[in-house]
Amino acid sequence: MLYVVLSLFVLACFAPLLHRYTGRHSGNLLALVPAILFIFFFSQLSLISQGEVLRQSWAWFPGMNIQLSFLLDGLSLLFALLITGIGTFILLYANSYLQGHPALGRFFLFLLTFMGAMLGLVLADNLIALFVFWELTTVSSFMLIGFNHEDAESRQKAHQGLMVTVIGGLALMTGFIMLGFAGGTYELSVILQQDLTEHALYAPMLILILLGAFTKSAQTPFHFWLPNAMAAPTPVSAYLHSATMVKAGIYLLARLHPSLSDSALWMLTLSAVGAVTMVTGIILASRATGVKKVLAYSTVMALGTLTMLLGLGTEKAALAAVTFLLAHALYKGALFMIAGILDHEAGVKDFEKASGLRHKMPKTCAVAIVAALSLAGVIPLFGFVAKELLLEAVLSGAHWQVPLIIATVVANIFVVLVAALLAIKPWFGEVIATPKHAHDPGLAMLVGPTVLATLSLVLGIFPFIADKGLLQAAATAVHGSPVTTYLALWHGFNLPLLLSVISLTAGLVLYSQWTRWRKLTSGLEKLMPVGPEALYTKMMAGLVLFAAWQTKVLQNGYLRNYLLTTIATMLFLVGWAMFRLDNFNISLDLHDVKIQEAAVFLILLVTIFCAVIVKSLLASVALLGALGFAVALIYVFFSAVDVGITQVLVETITVLLLVLVLYRLPEFRQLSSNLNRARDAFIAISSGVMITLLILLITNTRSMEGISHYFIANSVPEGFGRNIVNVILVDFRALDTLGEIFVLALVAIGIYAMVHLRTGAKPITNADKRIANELKRVSSAQGDKK
Repeated sequence: MLYVVLSLFVLACFAPLLHRYTGRHSGNLLALVPAILFIFFFSQLSLISQGEVLRQSWAWFPGMNIQLSFLLDGLSLLFALLITGIGTFILLYANSYLQGHPALGRFFLFLLTFMGAMLGLVLADNLIALFVFWELTTVSSFMLIGFNHEDAESRQKAHQGLMVTVIGGLALMTGFIMLGFAGGTYELSVILQQDLTEHALYAPMLILILLGAFTKSAQTPFHFWLPNAMAAPTPVSAYLHSATMVKAGIYLLARLHPSLSDSALWMLTLSAVGAVTMVTGIILASRATGVKKVLAYSTVMALGTLTMLLGLGTEKAALAAVTFLLAHALYKGALFMIAGILDHEAGVKDFEKASGLRHKMPKTCAVAIVAALSLAGVIPLFGFVAKELLLEAVLSGAHWQVPLIIATVVANIFVVLVAALLAIKPWFGEVIATPKHAHDPGLAMLVGPTVLATLSLVLGIFPFIADKGLLQAAATAVHGSPVTTYLALWHGFNLPLLLSVISLTAGLVLYSQWTRWRKLTSGLEKLMPVGPEALYTKMMAGLVLFAAWQTKVLQNGYLRNYLLTTIATMLFLVGWAMFRLDNFNISLDLHDVKIQEAAVFLILLVTIFCAVIVKSLLASVALLGALGFAVALIYVFFSAVDVGITQVLVETITVLLLVLVLYRLPEFRQLSSNLNRARDAFIAISSGVMITLLILLITNTRSMEGISHYFIANSVPEGFGRNIVNVILVDFRALDTLGEIFVLALVAIGIYAMVHLRTGAKPITNADKRIANELKRVSSAQGDKK
């Protein structure tokens, strides 16, 4: 599976080059790879449906016991099929939709990178690997949403989506670390076998993970970024916001469900947030007039529905969740591509500017109607099967049954309204002239929505095709135990069917009053200045103001302020940590101090005192050099001759550099005030005392055995040298020594440049001398005339 994921990243790297040489056929050629991957995953269906779980692992960070591992079970297989299958159609669609775009090769690079990251995310069996792929989807989706980077709105919306998901990603990273600590491993397959609801870290861990999932999957109040991301090209919207990126959070919740769901905090939080998101999304969708905007808000509704189902925690809810997920991917992917066809072939983006297109676009109209009927949950479409199972799961829920039933029925009513808008508004009624000559697109743009809509019909009539092979295995992975419920098109006359009929009837009535409904709810626009998006805007403005303030205060261009801030911060943090220690064990043994060591100590004190009080800069530099040479003597006394030599070289070079620099600088005309000197002296003395105490504390509380015995034992057999210090520098710390050599080489080059080169001065030639003499002669002649 590692090579499956890597194949998409490798293909992404070569996509621009392939586009350069194959031109208009590049998208069709690139689509072959995800199509092959789809066939590969489909071939694993028989094994997965029998309860098999495929796992592969490679050593990644052996020292930290972190592996790059992948897991293929029913849940990851369902997502892998959606990612590769719909991804194939999106590449074909985009190749035609963006034909002639100068940056089409770059688009394929970003799209395939996202596809590989998303596939890695759903296959990852390690929390660290999952998080890496999670962040890769964030970065690549940012590039896709802001693909039209010349447009200011596209850049703004891309940044908004990036900021919201990155903030959630940081919370998720912390939650994953806590989850790995609580489970004793970062391997998901091991964590899922444990019940962590009684762990002391459960509550904070769950809150952080939910925050990451909610931001990614646009749950209220983070839902605003998803409709705004419609600034992206339609192929991006059709792929990212119907079947892949926005469902990454849903996947994460479903994956962690067996280990974290058996608690009131999980069930109540997911049920409440999911229900609120479901109703919020569909009500906002019912008021929008842009085709993509309506689809985006209805996607928010679907994501809320999935979150609510995962919060119910029952066997039927698990099956309903994976069924609804598949149904939504099929009809929403088709509808997004239909929206792109309306824009590309007719120049229409708004319901109010389209009508009667069924005569000029009959094929597109037929596909749109089928997909919209599945969205509305009309029999015999697969959307009907998913909606019936959704109602059954909510009716059999153990908590908040009445509020959740009401929210689900209300949402379904508005879903019917939205489906009617998509199935009727652009296609029927009086013919309206469109900006472009409307016509059906070519096969490349129509094949994707046609196949997806056809699957909605086929799986609706024969739901057992998806049930026994795929959805049962996916529901089992979500629920954590075998799922025995099944899918059927007809369950007889029951309460879910009654509620479904009520939803359809009320939705059609509401459609007939759509204009009046929009006027009636126009007051919702007044809530925008205090809504989540407005709060986000104010937060970002506050962040800019804070950045300006801290730049003015802390990063004002004065080195002394930088040093003061850094040392004071270190003093506070380290001092506070030392103050909170229970055992503050410090001992100082001076009985074996030798006379020469005491003499060097006195030299250091005198040198430091003189360097502080003298007013001559050159004298200060000389005294600091003497301080460094005294430190070199300490190294020599303790048998570190090589370090002492290095210290002498560094001090010599430093003194030379400072002298050369100060020679060019003017004298200081204004010295620091007495107050500033007292402040600096206090911080300097405090930091020195703290560092001394810290060193004494560390040397007296060593918890691990030293490594000197290792170097002594391995110097000859491993390093082939009896000078242990040389072996350490050349063999055991070779890269460190190489870095030091580079530093010394750069310093030498810098000194040579300062001594021998003239900055900005050109060499004086004989021609320059002649010109100078001529100018002097002319100037002298003019002076004689005066």
